Amino acid sequence: MSLKRVLEHDSSTEPPFHPKRSSFTTMANATNGHPATTHSHAADLFADMGAQVANMNSTGVDDELDAKVTDEIESLCMNCHEQGITRLLLTRIPYFREIVLMSFSCPHCNLRNNEIQSAGEIQPKAAKFAFRVDGVEDLQRQVVKTDTCIFRLEDLDLEIPPGKGRYSNLEGLIGTVREDLAAHQAERMTQMPEVGEKVGKVIETLGEMLEGKRVPFMISVDDPSGNSFIEPRPGDARGKWAKVEYVRTPEQNELLGLGNGEADAEGEPQTNGAAAPETDIRPEYHASGLVGGDSTTQEPTTNNIDAPPPVDDIIENNVYSFPATCPGCTHPCATNMKMVSIPYFKQVILMSTVCASCGYRSNEVKTGGEVPEKGQKLTLHVKTAEDLGRDVLKSESAALWCPELQLRVEPGTMGGRFTTVEGILTQIRRDLRAQAFGLEDGDAPDVSTHDSMTSDSKRTWDSFFADLGDAIEGRKPFTMVLEDPLASSYVQSFTAPEPDPQIEVLEYERTEEEEEDLGLRDIRTEGYESDAERERVEREDAKKASIEADKDEIEAP
Repeated sequence: MSLKRVLEHDSSTEPPFHPKRSSFTTMANATNGHPATTHSHAADLFADMGAQVANMNSTGVDDELDAKVTDEIESLCMNCHEQGITRLLLTRIPYFREIVLMSFSCPHCNLRNNEIQSAGEIQPKAAKFAFRVDGVEDLQRQVVKTDTCIFRLEDLDLEIPPGKGRYSNLEGLIGTVREDLAAHQAERMTQMPEVGEKVGKVIETLGEMLEGKRVPFMISVDDPSGNSFIEPRPGDARGKWAKVEYVRTPEQNELLGLGNGEADAEGEPQTNGAAAPETDIRPEYHASGLVGGDSTTQEPTTNNIDAPPPVDDIIENNVYSFPATCPGCTHPCATNMKMVSIPYFKQVILMSTVCASCGYRSNEVKTGGEVPEKGQKLTLHVKTAEDLGRDVLKSESAALWCPELQLRVEPGTMGGRFTTVEGILTQIRRDLRAQAFGLEDGDAPDVSTHDSMTSDSKRTWDSFFADLGDAIEGRKPFTMVLEDPLASSYVQSFTAPEPDPQIEVLEYERTEEEEEDLGLRDIRTEGYESDAERERVEREDAKKASIEADKDEIEAP
């Protein structure tokens, strides 16, 4: 099973889920009646766990003050209905953001449980991760599963619906699933033997997976809040780890408490870009209703249905604007679009969205034209600092890797990018550092103690970022490879139109998996004209039959 197939998102077939909305404000309200803390102060409260412990040991205060690192509140025990104690610790962990660790204990019946809840902000887009387990060592990858996350074992078609948040590894999650299924297996075998036998086979298969006897297998994590995560590692092979961000559906936004797509507090309608209403398209939304700006000022324009009818063609270097919906807050916003021509390549479309309500920003590059018969592999040998300034267009369908840097970016992970070699490496470093070290800003210095990260993992990441930094600074030669099944990526040549000795261009036959992922195997290029003509004749015959039936009904006495 391919990563892209696992990451494909179809909201129409996705089972419903019932997330429990968790925010920092609600957690702050629950801790001893303290007032809600604003987002600007959240960073001060969510210190690294190791830093908190180090601070406790260095202050020299008494034990009573040391205990204040955690908040304690009395809570009702649902087992014996006496008062128990819930301890809350606000912390930040690697590969994730802010979380609240909660531990409950009842001194009366000795009931104990613990869980985590995300205390960070809900991300602008939902996220889905796919990971291929090739051996027992892969089961040690860290996983953050929030209370809105769906965890799937793709090979077994086994889905764990949203529930209690967990911070564990793959071995822990799969082991928990196995234990939960085995807990009532004896009753199943007695009451429903057929079901019990099927569940028994699943339990046996899960055990083989944990022992490494049933590999490889695929898992996926799908989180509408965008706060779940599967740990990547430098040097992961192709098709092992992938991430895709997608726009939430109105139902997912409603369940996260972001609005139901009907009306907000001010009575203004809310829509979501993922699901268009089943009505006629308004004039200003038609492609022919886009109005271009002055190419000399590059000022974007807005659509005006009272203006003279514009031309249908999109003019190169003009900026166009059309209404859209912010994927972060669902409020109306504008998307600007500009078509530019890359010398010795093709025309591409640059798109940028900015939301004035929540500050969400995004930009991407879209390539057009016909689908080529073959894919294309571009290899750039970066030898000097001058090569870092070459323009690079990485399409959404392209994979990027640098063997010397142990870097690989799967298709769809970054979207389309039009930048330079230095720019794309800097963006990758920023994103990976933010994820690996739990930083709000990937360019910020790393000051955490990484108590949740193994020493080997820490050394691996430090070595990886050191090599990546040397490459960005021009101190380390490397090779950048862009493999694009749609041949829509580009690397600037310094000798165009003559061949550049540092760029290798290779055309290749697409694999069946790539053809299927791109949907090319379902496209009919021959014989569709006869089908269209047959459908037209059938419609006309049905219309004539309907008219004749109406006449007969009118003429009947």
